[in-house]
Amino acid sequence: MTSIQIALLATAPWVLIPIGMVLRMRRSRTLDEFTSDPPRNAPPISVIVPARNEAHNIGRCVRSILATTYPNIEVIVVDDQSTDGTGRIAAELGATVIETPPLPPDWFGKQWACWTGQARARGELLCFTDADTEHAPDLLARSVNAMGALQADLFTVAGRQEMVTLWEKLVQAQVFGMLNAWYGGTEEINRSKHAWRKIANGQYLLITRASYEETGGHEAVKHTVAEDLMLAQRFHRLGKKVVFIEGREQLSTRMYTSLREMIAGWGKNVYAGGMHALPPFVPRWVFPLGLVFPPLFNLLPPVALVLAAFGALSYPMLLWSAIATAATVLMWMKFYWDADESPLLALLYPAGAAIALYIYARAIIRGRNVSWKERDYVAS
Repeated sequence: MTSIQIALLATAPWVLIPIGMVLRMRRSRTLDEFTSDPPRNAPPISVIVPARNEAHNIGRCVRSILATTYPNIEVIVVDDQSTDGTGRIAAELGATVIETPPLPPDWFGKQWACWTGQARARGELLCFTDADTEHAPDLLARSVNAMGALQADLFTVAGRQEMVTLWEKLVQAQVFGMLNAWYGGTEEINRSKHAWRKIANGQYLLITRASYEETGGHEAVKHTVAEDLMLAQRFHRLGKKVVFIEGREQLSTRMYTSLREMIAGWGKNVYAGGMHALPPFVPRWVFPLGLVFPPLFNLLPPVALVLAAFGALSYPMLLWSAIATAATVLMWMKFYWDADESPLLALLYPAGAAIALYIYARAIIRGRNVSWKERDYVAS
C-alpha cells in the first residue's frame, strides 16, 4: 500500500463519523407531531422559574409563559436571593414571587430554588423552566398532549438555542455538536434501556406531581451540578418513563451572552456533570480523555493542513489533511444550516474548537469544584 493510499484511508474517521452523526440525529420526534389544542380536561400546571439575578431575562420569560393558550396554569418565580430586582419585575408582570430561604450547605442553588417552588405549587403537573427561556403560546398544550400520548412521567423538550454573537455561534456549536454525537436523536435516547444513556434538558422539564414526589425530586439530586441529567437517570432507574423530544418552534433559549459567560457556564457542567454520562463499565479516569477528544479531532486536520501547506509535512499528509478538513467543514455546514445560521460559519470552526478545548481543559483541572453566580460548590 502506498503512502497516498494510506493517507486516503486515514481520512475515514473524518468522513464516516459525520455521516453516522447525521443518520443518528434523523431519528428524532418533535412537538409539531402533537396537537396544539388544549386537552379537554386540562390538568392544572405549576410553572416554576428559578431565578437568581435574572433581571435581563425574567421579563421575556414570564411574558411568554403567561401568553400560553393552556387554560389552567400558575406561574411561580423563585427569587433566589437576587440583588438586581428580578423578583420585582416578575411580580409586576403577574407572576407569584417567592424568595428562597438561605441555601443549605449541601444543596446547589438551582435545585434549592426548584424545591422551594414546588412546595408552594398546586398543580398536578410541575413545569420547571429556566429564566432565560422563551415559550411559544402552544408549548404547554403540545407538551401535555405529547406527555399523555407517550405516557411520560418526566417530559423534556430540546428547544432552539439562540446564538447572537460570533462567539456564541462558534462555541455553542462545538458543545452541542459533542452532545449530539454522544446521545444521537431523541429516539436514540428514548429507546435506550440504560440509565447512563438518559438525559433531560433542565431548561424545560414537565413532571407529574406523583412521580416527582415518589422519586424525591430535586432533593434527590441536590448535590449534583447537572441536575437535569441526574433526574432523568434517577427516574429511569426507578421505573419511570422519561421522554425527550425536540421543540424548536415552541421553546428557545439564549444560555449565555458573552464568551466569559460561556467559559464559566460550560466549565461548571462539562466535567463535573459529564462524568455521570459514562457507562458504568468505563473507569472515570477515561473521561478527561474523551472530553478533549472532540475538539482535538476537529483541530488536527486544519492544523496539519497549514503545516503541510508551508512544506513542514509531506504531500500525503497534505492530501489527508485537505480531505479531512473539507469533510469537517461540510459537517459543520450541515450543523449551522439545521440551526438556521449561515453555513459559512463552518469555515471558522477551528476557532470554536480551540475555545472548547480550553473550556474542557479548564474544567478538568478544576475537577468537582465549580462556581456559578457568586457561589462555590463541590459536585458529587
